[in-house]
Amino acid sequence: MKLTARDGLELWRVVLAETVRRSAIDLTARQQAILFCIYLTEPPHTVRGLAADLGLHKPAVTRALDRLEEIGLVRRKDDPGDARSILVQRTVKGSVYLSEFADLMARAARNIP
Repeated sequence: MKLTARDGLELWRVVLAETVRRSAIDLTARQQAILFCIYLTEPPHTVRGLAADLGLHKPAVTRALDRLEEIGLVRRKDDPGDARSILVQRTVKGSVYLSEFADLMARAARNIP
C-alpha cells in the first residue's frame, strides 16, 4: 500500500486521537521522537547522542527524558565507561507502550483505502 501525504496525515491523526483516548500517557512530539529513537535504534543511548541524532540541544533532550523517566518509559544510569555521560535505557513499560502504539498504527493503516 502506498500512502499519499493526506493518507499519512490521516493515519497520524487517527493514531494520536486513539492514543489520547486510551492512554493516560500524553507525550509531546519531542518526547515521542526521543522515545522512538531509543527504542528503534541500537543502544547505547546517551543524552549527547540523542541530541545529535535529533538535532536538538542537550537541555531540551534532558527535559524530555525527565518526563519519560518520570512515567517509566525510560531509565537513566551512569555510564561506567565515562563518568561525564549518562546512559538512557529502555524499560518494559516503554516497550509495551510502543508495541501498543505500533498495533494502533497497523490497524489504522489497514482502514485507509
